[in-house]
Amino acid sequence: MPPSSAAALQPAPTNNLDAFWMPFTANRQFKNAPRLLVGAKDMHYTTADGRQVLDGTAGLWCVNAGHARPKIVEAVQRQVAELDYAPAFQMGHPKAFEFAARLTALAPKGLDHVFFTNSGSEAVDTALKIALAYQKARGEGGRFRLIGRERGYHGVGFGGISVGGIVTNRKTFGPGLPGTDHLRHTYDRERNAWSRGIPEHGAELADDLERLVALHDASTIAAVIVEPVAGSTGVVLPPKGYLERLRALCDKHGLLLIFDEVITGFGRLGAPFAADWFGVTPDIMVTAKGITNGVVPMGAAFVSSKIYDVFMNGPEHIIELFHGYTYSAHPLACAAGLATLDTYAEEGLLTRASEVGERFADALHALKGLPHVIDIRNIGLVGAVELEPIEGQPTKRAFSAFLKAYEKGIMIRTTGDIIAMSPPLIISEAQIDELVGTLADVLREID
Repeated sequence: MPPSSAAALQPAPTNNLDAFWMPFTANRQFKNAPRLLVGAKDMHYTTADGRQVLDGTAGLWCVNAGHARPKIVEAVQRQVAELDYAPAFQMGHPKAFEFAARLTALAPKGLDHVFFTNSGSEAVDTALKIALAYQKARGEGGRFRLIGRERGYHGVGFGGISVGGIVTNRKTFGPGLPGTDHLRHTYDRERNAWSRGIPEHGAELADDLERLVALHDASTIAAVIVEPVAGSTGVVLPPKGYLERLRALCDKHGLLLIFDEVITGFGRLGAPFAADWFGVTPDIMVTAKGITNGVVPMGAAFVSSKIYDVFMNGPEHIIELFHGYTYSAHPLACAAGLATLDTYAEEGLLTRASEVGERFADALHALKGLPHVIDIRNIGLVGAVELEPIEGQPTKRAFSAFLKAYEKGIMIRTTGDIIAMSPPLIISEAQIDELVGTLADVLREID
């Protein structure tokens, strides 16, 4: 046996953190002082040193029903023993069709078809490709432009970062997709600071689409993609009437409207989807995260029948859309998703944020006046506390808060100098008080 082969058989040291290049992480800082999670149940993580940490972020906005829920765990265990993998190209398995039917029954009326992916990033790129292919299939191939929004986050694929509008996600990776442009973002602290729920001012910002239509001409634009509530940029809310106005403008100019509901989907605002909460239905809706409670990676693009039906022409043996993934509709993901929907339904979780949202808002807005806090905003079970940056050291203050919060037993998320919280939908009122009360202590202690 060659020496290299013998070496490959030797076990690697389990305490070596160097091999894993961690995503969206300050790797050197982490590996000097690791924060390792070894277990989770309901509202808490267990750390490697045996501490309980209250989950204020639902993992990464995805564990909506809480951790290690029995119905979901058991469904995945059964599925892996029964059918571990099945291809989705020219083949199928029953749970894929059952899950798609359950999802479309839950979705806003008219979104009758589901294309399964493995993440939000893939679901966004799928939605963009469907939009372009739809325009071409109906004889409008000149509609190649895709319009996103400043401060938008649509995953990390080249399509997603091209329509996305967060500079740190874009600046390193070249020009991205050609033909993309961006609406103005909707954050206006001067007029809307300290808003509880949807801010009053700024519906006219939707009219920025008219500027882009005048610049490019509607005949070149395929679709507009926005997050109903922008999460990863620090919880930026749409002003009253904004989404309705954007929907009307897309209809006026023949543009598809895509909602990225990777974060807002599955109960985060107090309704199954943000489209339900706002009463605005897009042509395509992107989901992930809460679709399986974060247990098995999965995403999905919901599309209207008007889009789907355009593709269902020509000879029946011809593939209608040359797109998909090896793990589309993976059996374990479908099993997890079905059990997740059961858990949501049995416990009323898709509307629970509307029941405890006021308590969450009261707790958050009580932080006004604490050191460094310059704005607070909330909707449902999503909240943001914006901190004044340290001069010349952007992001450092919020990161210090993140580290201090972990020490004190709560998990928060930071983006720039904004603290974001999105706890599991099972959070109790006492746990809301604990989460936000601990954050108040953190804010009093950091520089």
